[in-house]
Amino acid sequence: MSVQSNSGSGGGSLEATPSWSQLSSSPTISQQHITATAKSKEGAMEELHSLDPRRQELLEARFTGTVSGNTGGSTGSASGGAKGLANESSNHSYGSLGSSSDKESENSDLKRGSSPAYSTPEKKHSESSRGRKRKADTYSESSQGKTSTRGPKISDFFDFQGGNGSSPVRGLPSARRSPQSSQSAPGLIIRQNSSSPTSLCFAEHSLKASLSKCVQTELTGLKLAALESNKSLDLEKKEGRIDDLLRANCDLRRQIDEQQKLLEKYKERLNKCITMSKKLLIEKSTQEKQSSREKSMRDRLRLGHFTTVRHGASYTEQWTDGYAFQNLIKQQESINQQREDIERQRKLLAKRKPPNPASPSLSVASTSEPKQRKTKVVNGNDSDPFLKPSLPQLLTLAEYHEQEEIFKLRLGHLKKEEAEIQAELERLERVRNLHIRELKRINNEDSSAFKDHPTLNERYLLLHLLGRGGFSEVYKAFDLFEQRYAAVKIHQLNKNWREEKKENYHKHACREYRIHKQLDHPRIVKLYDYFSLDTDTFCTVLEFCEGNDLDFYLKQNKLMSEKEARSIVMQIVSALRYLNEIKPPIIHYDLKPGNILLVDGTACGEIKITDFGLSKIMDDDNYGVDGMDLTSQGAGTYWYLPPECFVVGKEPPKISNKVDVWSVGVIFFQCLYGRKPFGHNQSQQDILQENTILKATEVQFPAKPQASTEAKAFIRRCLAYRKEDRFDVHQLCSDSYLLPHMRRSNSSGSLQPTASTLPTF
Repeated sequence: MSVQSNSGSGGGSLEATPSWSQLSSSPTISQQHITATAKSKEGAMEELHSLDPRRQELLEARFTGTVSGNTGGSTGSASGGAKGLANESSNHSYGSLGSSSDKESENSDLKRGSSPAYSTPEKKHSESSRGRKRKADTYSESSQGKTSTRGPKISDFFDFQGGNGSSPVRGLPSARRSPQSSQSAPGLIIRQNSSSPTSLCFAEHSLKASLSKCVQTELTGLKLAALESNKSLDLEKKEGRIDDLLRANCDLRRQIDEQQKLLEKYKERLNKCITMSKKLLIEKSTQEKQSSREKSMRDRLRLGHFTTVRHGASYTEQWTDGYAFQNLIKQQESINQQREDIERQRKLLAKRKPPNPASPSLSVASTSEPKQRKTKVVNGNDSDPFLKPSLPQLLTLAEYHEQEEIFKLRLGHLKKEEAEIQAELERLERVRNLHIRELKRINNEDSSAFKDHPTLNERYLLLHLLGRGGFSEVYKAFDLFEQRYAAVKIHQLNKNWREEKKENYHKHACREYRIHKQLDHPRIVKLYDYFSLDTDTFCTVLEFCEGNDLDFYLKQNKLMSEKEARSIVMQIVSALRYLNEIKPPIIHYDLKPGNILLVDGTACGEIKITDFGLSKIMDDDNYGVDGMDLTSQGAGTYWYLPPECFVVGKEPPKISNKVDVWSVGVIFFQCLYGRKPFGHNQSQQDILQENTILKATEVQFPAKPQASTEAKAFIRRCLAYRKEDRFDVHQLCSDSYLLPHMRRSNSSGSLQPTASTLPTF
């Protein structure tokens, strides 16, 4: 910003006369700005050229007018002229921008009409007619020491104050400006000695206009060009990015289409695989069914079959043994006959036994007796009318011992044959049990509504029937989604039941499902799924185990070794510990050999517990210090329930997890001895009527087979009559008999602890 003052160093006036040629040739910031904004101001320039010549002349005079000093009309001195020449370059550079701003201000004023601050000579005449006339001061212009007689200057159109022919803006006192406003409007020059009201008003108006222009024209041409170039670069980048994204989008859409086609292809292939798997599984199941039926027909003659026998007005099925049993029975009868013959011959041989030479009295008596008989016969004194047979001839001692040895060998051989026949009978009995079971299964399968390999819930392909209960059927199935075998239990309600009974049964099944679904333990059968087929049929999907249950194993093998039984008990106790550690704890209440599955079908493998239909949830609402109320008294398997479950009183009995501990003791006893400890040959009805379990105050162990003292003590702890004296599940887990560091001593036959103490089971 250039500021000119009327107080020069030599008292002369400074003046600068910028010309249009200089403005056009000087590469100032204003020219660059005008060039950059020329297009935007094209309309304004057209309006400027449309003005009348007089006003154009006024505008030209405004930009080409001279700046006078303090003394109006006096020529500038040499020193003043030197100063004006010295400031010429700066005035030219700043004057161009100021001229542009003033032009815009003039154009805006011309459009709005003349402002009172801008008074032309024509207006002065009109004002002089209305008011007091003012004497116009002479204005002289000097340029490089020469005066020119040009037309009216821009100073002629402003009121003079004290002979000062400067612009009213120059009459304003000098003000401190910011560098931004100095660069934006450098042509704004303020004189300090102008103090007329008109000039002050005009200066204030011009200052406001200039400041507004300064704010609006803050950006330079270089900055605008840089911004435009940056904007164009950003736009190009955005357009390039958009193109890249569009191409990527197209690629992704193409990939999605390809993946969709590939997915459809894989789905089609998967459906074909599933269809083929179903076909192969059905073919295999059909072949197995056919072979099992053929085998059953062959075994009917060999092992036996059921025949219908009429008893009065009713018909019952009666079992008839096959030829294999009949042949063995005939062999046993033959052996018995041979044994009887040998025993009879041994008695006759004993009569022909020679006398012992060591006893002379016996020999004398034996020799005198025949002599007496002989004399009686000779004399005829024998009064016996019948002729007695002659006594057998006595054998020598060697002959007697020889014949006796033959009889002993024959008896030993017959005993061996009898043992073999007995073993064969036991083997045939096991085979016959399987045969009878298979016959019942085939009969139930043929009468089942699901025998033709249906696919339940569009997922489970039924293969063949595993077993049938009171209101349910268990099928071996194949899960087409998970590609695994499963056991599907189909619950079928009796259509003749009342709706209330159906609802109760369904609630009971749903309760079992909710309890079983949350269980996750390697010794518990997993429950996979639950779904309904219709209003009277629903299904539960369980983990499939190839082997049979423990009950079938005991029927086949009678008993097992103590090591095998202990292994099974340890696994059962592990599952019970899990059931009592979860929240809320659970009582199984129906532990028995039929609910313990052998995974491999052998006693030396893994076991899994199933059937949680009678389970009890020990939540805080139902379980107290003494236990929980038994609301389902009468349910369960009586041989494996403790005495407190049979107590009848005004209030229901209290039960706890000690119910399962009693069941563990009964199962262990049955595995060791092949029989139940209480009510072995009794039915459940007899047990209930005779109060067999209520009288079971103490367990009695058979003499054979032998078991260790520790095993018997463990069974006694489990079968304690009073529940207060009986172990609970947590105490049972830490029992010394089940500790892993216990080992059997070969010499004593008992379990002895090792020196090191290992963690409890």
